[in-house]
Amino acid sequence: MIIQKTENSRISTFDPNNFSFGGTFSDHMIICEYENGKWGEVKLVPYGPLLFTPAMMGVNYGQACFEGMKAYKDKDGQVFLFRPEKNFERINTSAARLAMPQVTEEIFLDGLKALIDIDREWVPQGEGNSLYIRPLIFATEEALKARVANKYMFAIVATPAKMYYTEPVSVKISDHYSRAANGGVGSAKAAGNYAASFYPTQLAIEEGYDQIIWTDDATHEYFEESGTMNVFVRINDTIYTPPTSEKILDGVTRDSFLQLAKRRGFEVKVEPIKVKDVVEAQKNGTLKEVWGVGTAVVTTVFQALGYNGEKLELPRLSDEESFAVILKNDLVDLQNNLTEDPFGWRVLVDHALETV
Repeated sequence: MIIQKTENSRISTFDPNNFSFGGTFSDHMIICEYENGKWGEVKLVPYGPLLFTPAMMGVNYGQACFEGMKAYKDKDGQVFLFRPEKNFERINTSAARLAMPQVTEEIFLDGLKALIDIDREWVPQGEGNSLYIRPLIFATEEALKARVANKYMFAIVATPAKMYYTEPVSVKISDHYSRAANGGVGSAKAAGNYAASFYPTQLAIEEGYDQIIWTDDATHEYFEESGTMNVFVRINDTIYTPPTSEKILDGVTRDSFLQLAKRRGFEVKVEPIKVKDVVEAQKNGTLKEVWGVGTAVVTTVFQALGYNGEKLELPRLSDEESFAVILKNDLVDLQNNLTEDPFGWRVLVDHALETV
């Protein structure tokens, strides 16, 4: 690995009590270029602009995917990653679906740990705080040809993060737009998936909602995801979530919630969720909670569902009554080294670069 440390750290300008998510970046980044059928050497360099042209194929033809993950700092200043091997596996799944070269474990995990090690001061402490990490792969070849590119870049950047949503949100159940279709790229974290979601989400916002619950493209009769999150539904004391598929992303937070729920003894069913069943449960009072989970948000509890022009209010549960909040607290405590880790999910980032 080539390491070039910045001569002008910006950490003194960072106020951990006053920052916005995704707008401030740590001092360094990881880059690695692919050319002539192989990946080159990993470089850890100061964060900053890169030289590309508008003819870059990733911009024109959409060969781009990414991951979302976090680093956490405990009360003693130790820094941890959370299940990074899952993100390594998934970025390669996404790359394969988009006909891009996969990265090696050494490139991904060693680069990731090196970046977090050198920028550990950027990991904010405190409840809800973390360093959000964005690994990505994109086509860099300069050519206006609709084909698989020959040049790519793998990069990792990081930004301090705090709680994404601080209040419960209202979501509209989509009856027209879908996030993904059978045979598409819904199971990949393809950049284009997010671009395609912005317009329908904006329409929902204009109707007074914060986000969308995406439904299946064929019938709009089944829940799939919510915004950029996996979705969970609690009817009575049973938790439901749709199974992953080529349309539904295999979320790391989703999987963690499922395992934590089972450990607590909650009844969990991974099966298709019918819109009509959720609406009926809301009408007869058995619908207790609907929530979304994802790396950036961790958990967002919904306060209302929009359906067929009607706003269906959900119960306001206390933190002690809410399965969503209980599981969120379990997860956050584990991530921040406040509880034991029976799963082996926490990965300590050591000080390997101090000797470099």
